Amino acid sequence: MTDQPTSADAGGRPLSRAKSGWRNRFTEHLANCLNVEQAARRAKVSVSRAYHTRRTDSDFARCWQAALNRGYENLEMEILRRLREGDLIGQDGSKYDFTNAIRLLGMHRTNALDAETARHAVSASEIRASIDRKIEDIRTRAKAETDRREHDE
Repeated sequence: MTDQPTSADAGGRPLSRAKSGWRNRFTEHLANCLNVEQAARRAKVSVSRAYHTRRTDSDFARCWQAALNRGYENLEMEILRRLREGDLIGQDGSKYDFTNAIRLLGMHRTNALDAETARHAVSASEIRASIDRKIEDIRTRAKAETDRREHDE
């Protein structure tokens, strides 16, 4: 085993050694299975601890989201591969559940879009303050132009 951390945050920066351990295992498994309970079990951590750490550690929260994004990308590629190759049988020998796989992808896209929208959301007071700053800037420039014209005359 190497001394290098095996997980990175959403920006690609490696997690510090102190923050790795079960967190690395958890996010790796989460990217593979898209199931928090299963990832926690494989990382040997309780589900409640994983959720608590996500709420209190922004680096881990970013890694968690990045793992989900990788997992959904993998699912999308798996669906496309199966459709292209005509691979319609799942691991257990039954018909592959394309309907639920595609439904999950749709839900993920909706959730990702909602999260992105919320991240860029601006309050009404912030909009008003921005407008006020722009108006003040226009007034300052107009006054400066008027003063310049009066001085030139």
